[in-house]
Parts: sequence; structure tokens; C-alpha cells
Amino acid sequence: MADDQMIAGEHMIFDLHGFGPALLAGTLMTIKLALSALCLGLVLGLLGALAKTSAHKPLQWLGGTYSTLVRGIPELLWVLLIYFGTVNMMRSLGEAIGVEGLELSAFAAGTIALGLCFGSYATEVFRGAILAIPRGHREAGQALGLSKGRTFWRIILPQMWRIALPGLGNLFMILMKDTALVSVIGLEELMRRSQIAVTSSKEPFTFFLVAAFIYLGLTVVAMTAMYFIERRASRGFVRSA
Repeated sequence: MADDQMIAGEHMIFDLHGFGPALLAGTLMTIKLALSALCLGLVLGLLGALAKTSAHKPLQWLGGTYSTLVRGIPELLWVLLIYFGTVNMMRSLGEAIGVEGLELSAFAAGTIALGLCFGSYATEVFRGAILAIPRGHREAGQALGLSKGRTFWRIILPQMWRIALPGLGNLFMILMKDTALVSVIGLEELMRRSQIAVTSSKEPFTFFLVAAFIYLGLTVVAMTAMYFIERRASRGFVRSA
């Protein structure tokens, strides 16, 4: 009798009412969205940092405006603005090229919105890393006859990555959790799949708890990956120290 009650209790705890594959698909979509936004955000962050550290005032203004403007507006609003704000623009573009019903997908809108937000914060991380590199390193590159581009690529960039990695890792943890915001525009990532399962099963605690553990697991995996990346990036620095 006790064994039957234990089995029944375990069944109640782990019964996902057939939504297990849906949650797995949502998890994969979350990972895909986070990595896509990360790639876009790294490019925007690096460009923003180069603009803010440039000797040209217009570039400094452009980089500062980007980071201030994007960071001053909540991520959720960026998701909504980009998704709904491009409706008329995409419709007009579709009419111009003869394609009916042209629209920006929820995945593309989420990638752009989260990438913009990640890039605005990454701009400051990259900027701090660039400023932390001694000026003598640039002068050494010039003394060796390297152009400014090759000096940046061969001397500044490798050191900048090592310094910026801890900050970028923290931003990626935030980015992974912010993917849940894209559920408001219908993208079926983990949070959206969990909400659908809750609506069908009327068991919010079960599915939101499962989603919480999945997010926690993704965070642990990302932290482990960042540890090995930082360790590899610091190999030569550790030996010299």
C-alpha cells in the first residue's frame, strides 16, 4: 500500500501531461534566441566601444547616444516597439517588391531587440576593457611598423577579450533570462510553452517550477562554459604572472 502511494506521488510530481516534448522544443528555441542575440550584441557592442573611444567627436556622440538611448528603455518595450513598429514598414516594403504579407517574424524581432539591449551594455564593458590596456602597447605596435588596424587586431583585441569576458559572461546570464520577454509577441520559447501547458493543465506551479529548473540548468551550463573560456583566454597571462 505504501509503495503504491509512493509511486502515485511520484507520478503526480513528474507528470507533465504530455508537454515534455513541447518544453524541450521551447528550451531549444530559447537557446537559439539567446545565441543569435549574443552574436548581434557582440558586434554592436564592439562597434559602440570603438565609436566611444574614437578620437572623432561625431563617432563619440553616436556611440554615446546608442548606449544611453537603448539602456534607458526597458527591454520589454524594445521587443514590442520593434515587432509592432515594423508592421507598416514591412508591409510597404512588401508592396514595393511585390510580396504580399511581408512581416518581421517574432524570432527576428526578438533577436534584434535583445541584441540591441545586450550590445548597449556590452559597449561599456568593451570600452572599459580597451581603456584598461596600457597606451604603451599601442606605441609598441607602431614602433614595429604595424598599422592601426593590425595593432588593434593583433595586440589590443586579444587583451581586450580577456578583460571583458567576466562582464560579458554576466550580461549573457541576463540575456538568457530576458528571452522570456519575447513570449509576449508569440514566440514559442520556453516561457511561452510553459504558459500554454499551464492553460491546458491548470497546474501553474508544476510547469513554472519545471521552467525555473530548466533556466537554472541553462545558467549552470553557461557559467561552466564561461569558466573554461576565461581560463583559456588567461593562459599566457597566468604564466607570466
